[in-house]
Amino acid sequence: MAFTLYSLLQAALLCVNAIAVLHEERFLKNIGWGTDQGIGGFGEEPGIKSQLMNLVRSVRTVMRVPLIIVNSVVIVLLLLFG
Repeated sequence: MAFTLYSLLQAALLCVNAIAVLHEERFLKNIGWGTDQGIGGFGEEPGIKSQLMNLVRSVRTVMRVPLIIVNSVVIVLLLLFG
């Protein structure tokens, strides 16, 4: 498989899909990354763990509908062009 722009975009799509399917109660809580983790005080900088959890929640919230559309387009393109 050649390293093309399409394969790079497909790898990025797979990574975003992987982030989108992480479930907090089933998976993330078991490894200590649940919703109750990383609560800091007022004026404190958030840690790396809380920033990553914020990113995961944001990707799940914002990218739900665009991921469905982009995944559908990619599936159709793969069916048409192999």
